[in-house]
Amino acid sequence: MAALFGARVRKLRTAAGLTQAELGARVHVVGARIAQIERVSGAKPTLELARALDAVLGADNLLAELWPYVYRETFPDWSRKFMAYAEQAVSIGEYAAHVVPGLLQTASYARAVLSVGLTLSGDTQLEERLSARMGRQMRLTSEDRPVLRVVLDEAVLRRPVGDSTVMREQLKRLLDDASERHITVQVLPFDQGEHDVMGGSLSILTLPDGSDVAYTEGAHYGQLIEDPEEVRNFVRTYHQLQAAALPPLMSLDMIHSVMEDNHRGANVPTRSERRRVAQKQLQQSGRRQLRRSGGRIPRRRPRP
Repeated sequence: MAALFGARVRKLRTAAGLTQAELGARVHVVGARIAQIERVSGAKPTLELARALDAVLGADNLLAELWPYVYRETFPDWSRKFMAYAEQAVSIGEYAAHVVPGLLQTASYARAVLSVGLTLSGDTQLEERLSARMGRQMRLTSEDRPVLRVVLDEAVLRRPVGDSTVMREQLKRLLDDASERHITVQVLPFDQGEHDVMGGSLSILTLPDGSDVAYTEGAHYGQLIEDPEEVRNFVRTYHQLQAAALPPLMSLDMIHSVMEDNHRGANVPTRSERRRVAQKQLQQSGRRQLRRSGGRIPRRRPRP
């Protein structure tokens, strides 16, 4: 894909009658950078550079559309396959143990997270990965956007990433995103204790044909699971995490409380309080469904 990208740049540049130095000047890089791209040597182009080349060469977004495939070549096969599945998924379920999932990260938060990666070779690679992460978020606003359900461990809210401004912006982003109909955010509080995915994150992708794949990830590794029986076990685990987490409204209250209290001891509802609110929400949901269907709400019979 990098070779294809370079060949397209060379063809478009030649058709435009530009030298490598002239094209570089127009997109604010040195001519040697254009030569590297065309010869597929050196660092891969960033998304911003691909967009700039599109604009200067009149490529109608061709290079920006090719860029994700070029970028993926730096990842292992299983990681590239997961990214391809994620682009097709009609529903995404995420459990995050340590940081906000990439689809909901602000640019500042993402930069802070990516900056501590042990595999980064320098600022250029950091910018590439940041561009890719921000680019993947565009699917959440596209016409074929997936349903996104996220369960955040309480540690995600408590652990400062970047400075206080970065964290506040990130928590506000979570609140804003959760107001969208296709996005649900829940918080799994500390008092739920141990569970099956304590060591890392879990993603469940539902594909257009109704099948599921699972992806688990730790600090320095990831694993794509496609075996149907194994995937069913992970789907069951994810549903258990959803059931143990705070209901969505309570979760948003907690996120807001943590944001306003600067991560210091925000109140977490007790289990009995959560149970009471969940029962109330279920009752209200049942009444709404009955009203929409024209049914009558039966009265409770007194206990004998």
